[in-house]
Order: sequence, then C-alpha cells, then structure tokens
Amino acid sequence: MTPMMSKTEAADLVTTARIRGGHTWAELAAAIDAPLVWTTAALLGRHPLTGEQAAKVCGLLGLDDAVAEALVRQPARTADPEIMTDPTVYRFVEAVNVYGPALKELIHEEFGDGIMSAINFTVDISRRPHPDGDRVVVTFDGKFLDYRW
Repeated sequence: MTPMMSKTEAADLVTTARIRGGHTWAELAAAIDAPLVWTTAALLGRHPLTGEQAAKVCGLLGLDDAVAEALVRQPARTADPEIMTDPTVYRFVEAVNVYGPALKELIHEEFGDGIMSAINFTVDISRRPHPDGDRVVVTFDGKFLDYRW
C-alpha cells in the first residue's frame, strides 16, 4: 500500500500547478465558492476541503486523486518555525506582540471577560489606496466567547 501524501506535499503541488497554470487564489476560491483567505489557507494545508471542493480544485489544476485525498484530511494546526521567520508572516507576529495586550484590554472593556474565537471566525484582506502608498487591510471577525464559571 502506498502511503498517503502529506498536506505539505499537496500544498506544494497545488502552489506549483497554480503558478504554472496562471491561476490566482481568487480564481480557486471562486471555483469552490469559498472565502478567499480560507481557501488559500486550506490549499496550503491549514483546513480540510470537502471531497467536492478537492475534486474541483484538482480538476482545475490538473492534479491527481492523491492530492485530493490529502486536501480533505484534517490538518495539524501548529506553527512552523521556518515560516515564522518569513518577513510577511513575522510582521503579523510582530503586530500581535505589540498590539495584542491592547486588543485584549479593549475586548475585555467592550465585551467582558472572554476571548475572540478563532474557530467561529472569518478573515479577509483588501487593498485601500492611500496617498502615502496602498494600505493592506486585514479584518479578523471572530465570535466573542465569554468565560462562564
């Protein structure tokens, strides 16, 4: 029996096929009727796709059933130390390190004792023109979960 392809290997093949085929992440998200950031994260191995979604993506990218099989599996959602040093990813870490304590205080002041869910959650990215250079707008939208004793 052949071992199953890892989600990392599948992500590498998806990325290669996407680039070589001239496809965008937005095109792939539209093909499976799912949010852009979620779809990109899923195709990079961070969320499971449904069998139908995996089949559509693999069909569009010319990838085989082994890739689809990997895309539907549950991921391990852990931090990869190597990716954490990437300048783009690290800026998000830096922003949370600087603003996280303030956001925590403001969430508690506005909502009470609790947290923002990262499970009942959406994230979006957009571009906003600015005279000093275009701005990256990232929106986290998570359900408030109050601590119940």
